[in-house]
Amino acid sequence: MVWRLHVSAKCEVCGKSPGFGSSISRRGKAKYLGGVGRKITGISKRRFQVNLQRLRVELPNGTRKRMRVCAQCLRGGKVRKRTKRVVPQAAD
Repeated sequence: MVWRLHVSAKCEVCGKSPGFGSSISRRGKAKYLGGVGRKITGISKRRFQVNLQRLRVELPNGTRKRMRVCAQCLRGGKVRKRTKRVVPQAAD
């Protein structure tokens, strides 16, 4: 039997993790459309996943590391995406 390790669904910068809520199934026609109203037919639990991006990040001390970062940290400027290394050309 092969066991697979579950990768943590957590941002390595801010620590954001999945939220929990409900998924509500409904049937019927809404009252404002001329129906008798929407009825709830089922409620089930669900997870709201974090928008994680796995990317190479340049740390403040100049080292580069691969991290799982949420989109809000990336857009908010909390991390810097790695810049491409420039290899000097050989002079002729």
